[in-house]
Amino acid sequence: MNKNPLAQAVSLAVISLGFSGGLVAQQLSQEPTSDTMVIEEVVTTGTPGGASIRKLDASFSITTLNDDEIAKVSPTSTADLMKSIPGLWVESSGGVSGANIDVRGFPGGSDAPFVTVSLNGLPVYPAPTLSFLENSSLFRIDETIQRVEGLRGGPNPVYSNGQPGLTTNFILKEGTEQTEGRLKYSTSDYDLQRADALLTGKLSDDVYYMIGGYVSSSPGVRDADFSAEEGHQLTVHLTAELDNGKAGFYLRDTDDHGTWYLPGASTLPADYTQVGPSNRRVLVPVSQADGNGGSSTAWQSFDMGEGRGWDGSIGGAYLELDLGDGWTLNERFSLTSGNADTLGFVPDGSPVRLDSLTDLNGDAITSATTVSGATVSGDTLVQQFGAWVVRKDIEAVTNDLSIAKQWDTFKITAGYYTSSWEVNEWWSIGNQKYYVLGHDGEQIASVGGVGEIACNAAGVATCGWSYDVDASGDARENALYLAGEFYLGDFTFDLGVRSANRETNYSVDDGALDGVFTTYKADEDGTAYTAAVDWAFADNMGSFFRINSGFKFADFDNYREFGDSFRAGSDLVIDVDQAELGYKLQDDNYSLFATLFYNETQGMPDCVVGSDVCTRLETEATGLELDGKLYWGDFTLGLNATFQDAEITSGEFQGNQVQRQPEHQVRLTQNYDWTLSNGVEVSLYGAVSRVGERYSDSSNLTTLPAYTKVDLGTVFYINDLNVQLAVNNLTDEEGATEGDPRDPLAANVRYILPRNIKLSAAYDF
Repeated sequence: MNKNPLAQAVSLAVISLGFSGGLVAQQLSQEPTSDTMVIEEVVTTGTPGGASIRKLDASFSITTLNDDEIAKVSPTSTADLMKSIPGLWVESSGGVSGANIDVRGFPGGSDAPFVTVSLNGLPVYPAPTLSFLENSSLFRIDETIQRVEGLRGGPNPVYSNGQPGLTTNFILKEGTEQTEGRLKYSTSDYDLQRADALLTGKLSDDVYYMIGGYVSSSPGVRDADFSAEEGHQLTVHLTAELDNGKAGFYLRDTDDHGTWYLPGASTLPADYTQVGPSNRRVLVPVSQADGNGGSSTAWQSFDMGEGRGWDGSIGGAYLELDLGDGWTLNERFSLTSGNADTLGFVPDGSPVRLDSLTDLNGDAITSATTVSGATVSGDTLVQQFGAWVVRKDIEAVTNDLSIAKQWDTFKITAGYYTSSWEVNEWWSIGNQKYYVLGHDGEQIASVGGVGEIACNAAGVATCGWSYDVDASGDARENALYLAGEFYLGDFTFDLGVRSANRETNYSVDDGALDGVFTTYKADEDGTAYTAAVDWAFADNMGSFFRINSGFKFADFDNYREFGDSFRAGSDLVIDVDQAELGYKLQDDNYSLFATLFYNETQGMPDCVVGSDVCTRLETEATGLELDGKLYWGDFTLGLNATFQDAEITSGEFQGNQVQRQPEHQVRLTQNYDWTLSNGVEVSLYGAVSRVGERYSDSSNLTTLPAYTKVDLGTVFYINDLNVQLAVNNLTDEEGATEGDPRDPLAANVRYILPRNIKLSAAYDF
């Protein structure tokens, strides 16, 4: 296919106009039929300045989901939706926040160090992960999302925040010429009560609006016996069509949290959660400076029912201008500010019988009393739980400015990316006490006057460790990037380079707080590049080959974990090199995007949670991603598969498999549409996911078994009303996502969410 620049410019102009009026966006959400050609998907992620290109023309691996596809996934969280993107291993079993997400065999196992979540092209927080905070926790999905684009590898290291792994970009819906809206109510078998609303329209000539949000409450999929999941969100998006471009402004305010689901004893059911009405309020020991160079302990009351969540706002603005004579300018700005806190019961060690413990006098315990005065017999199972409290106040400002010039056979883009972000945080973790094992199990208080269990004695923590943090940090990154494209017949060559500088300051008082702060200062430089050739050897297919070299600067926590080695001159930057070979096919009734990938990483921290034991890993991964669809009349079959061999190539774990990532995972989706005799349209859909074996940690001591998960749903379209029934985990599979990250041999496991049923009714007007 000859990529005529003039034809491309006309096509992109039509695409831009379509998006401005919401026309193409509506088309993208329609299901193709046997007598219509598949709508050509358009992507903006991974392109210089966020320029629109056809997915078929992209020389990188990117997956798109429109609003209809998002609704049929019926995700329980933002991370849960990411399971629809190949190349990812997603542990969304922790609740509405706090997922673990790994990419393409990159080392990880905790939070999401190689995942960036963006809104309208800019990251919601430039650092992908801080301890107890990853990007997906700052984002909630609702009716205001038009589509999501998931880019793996490719040109990622050059654009935006230079993420070498995954960039997931959520695109907001825009206003429409005519006033349109949606009212939606959702409930479930776990007593979800949720109301969504969306309204789009025109304010004046060439000025459009979109406003929407939700209010939600439930006890949670794992029933906490109180309103453990509560939230609300409001989003406003204004757009203006200019004579030579487009401008927009958006603001999203969110307050949403839910129970933090943690690994539990493997003998307990998958719907278990320890927190409940009887134990949610606890006294937590907090160390503080005593004024004499030491520390003392105070006690504060906290509500473990708060769980994990986000209370904050994300706002932004953008400007896209055609300056004439082939020149274009793109300006994007965003501001994020709020609190992302974590509270919950963290298990420590395996469950034991009460009579296997001894009191402070060394005598065996035959009975005990809980904090409410209830008697506990010696054969009762008890377990240590730490009441962990992490408060995080974050803020980030990001700006991306680019200017591009198009000639007949060449295009060049220059850009300047700058961002600054802060964190003020306070932790109290560890703090183990014995609790009766089971939902709403109370803390053990005393043992009949003979003496208390040692770790329950006030101010004594011999059952485990206690660790407090009081810290503040700020970072600023400035980056220049330059990208060029050259067209030669059916070939497109592109090259991009990024030069970045990051300055970091982090002051921390950790361990037992004594008022003595250690300050880390860093000034680091890095250069990333990407190069690719794309061959469009037919109208409906092509291939590409790409290489890139990127890096991940150290974030605040790395200085705390590796402070001594950093001061001794150690380089804390993680280096990533990747290569990709892709095949692309898109026709009337089918599409297939296949990518062979290879990557190497050097310098990834691997730390034992709750200790100061940290090593730095080198890894290597080879794999294949498949992303395809087959349209056969009214039947649609989708394929999302990843096959990989990822291993550690250095240190004591050399030769081991990268932790918690399977060698294969396959997700098949099905959708069948038909019309009843009374004119009612029906859609029946489902998904079958197969996840292979994984290892719980880098030592590969504990194997997490393979499992198969089945989802099923149906939607009835009755004029302007649609009714959806979605069943998640139909067979109630108990698939393990992780063991105990603090003790690989402990009998604790976190399962995928148990079977749950959601019913919703939406009215469109």
